[in-house]
Amino acid sequence: MLDAMDVKILRILQQDCALPVAEIGKAVGLSTTPCWRRIQKLEAAGVIQRRVALLDPKKVRAGVTVFVSISTSQHSLDWLERFHAVIVEFPEVVEFYRMSGQVDYLLRVVVPDIAAYDAFYKRLIGRIELSSVSSAFAMEQIKYTTALPLGFAETAAGAEA
Repeated sequence: MLDAMDVKILRILQQDCALPVAEIGKAVGLSTTPCWRRIQKLEAAGVIQRRVALLDPKKVRAGVTVFVSISTSQHSLDWLERFHAVIVEFPEVVEFYRMSGQVDYLLRVVVPDIAAYDAFYKRLIGRIELSSVSSAFAMEQIKYTTALPLGFAETAAGAEA
């Protein structure tokens, strides 16, 4: 379980994981070695899954976001495994969810333009049978963050004390 110190460290790392450990430690009130040990423990426990660089989508020609809702009449385990295998081969798909409700799957796809999305769509339907595909193009990104809310973790940490 996470304690309040872990949560403070995670909050900082979510904003800038390239900060030197000494700076993180200073910000949370720990010396470098105990701070580093906590970070290593969080990594070993899988709380910190990986450290990445966030790119500007427009500068790498991936500035168009498309939310793709997929419904299927296929609900066998075999089809599900094939579908998953197909989707992971598409680098344009940056998020992939199995949903409850009327839509079976939701994809977030990033492409440079509508023509690139059309090419993606044709490749997708050529690889696997789908009942319904609906695409919604994002007109404006109003909020985007990769930082998870840590208030839930703080509540759990506080409940332990």
